[in-house]
Amino acid sequence: MKVAVVYYSGTGNTEAMADVVRNELAGKAEVSVIDPSSFAPGDMEKYDAFAFGCPAMGQEVLEEDVFEPMFASIEGSLSGKRIILFGSYGWGDGEWMRNWEERCSGQGAVLTHAPVIANEAPDDTAVMELKEAADSLI
Repeated sequence: MKVAVVYYSGTGNTEAMADVVRNELAGKAEVSVIDPSSFAPGDMEKYDAFAFGCPAMGQEVLEEDVFEPMFASIEGSLSGKRIILFGSYGWGDGEWMRNWEERCSGQGAVLTHAPVIANEAPDDTAVMELKEAADSLI
């Protein structure tokens, strides 16, 4: 099984979350960690499952300059794809993640686990949830 871990991290918190996903899948799947600026719609056919990570930015939205344009370009290719979502935030109540989950479900994505969010750096609970989410992809 081939899994793409595609994430943006501004402060390192979402990167730490991506590392948990990557480490959990090591030895269980072929994992590629990809910068969103390098991920294109054609890449959706190269993988069996996807872990997308992005922090909340601004008024609780996906990062606007790199991640959102990439995600908008692949959104129409999500139907039937196995995915998990994760990200960190420093304020708000997780609205960005609820909106993102809704976008994915609306496109027919198969969310194999509830999205995982962490307030700032991932704590023990978030790490446990990330491991469960990663395992749900395979």
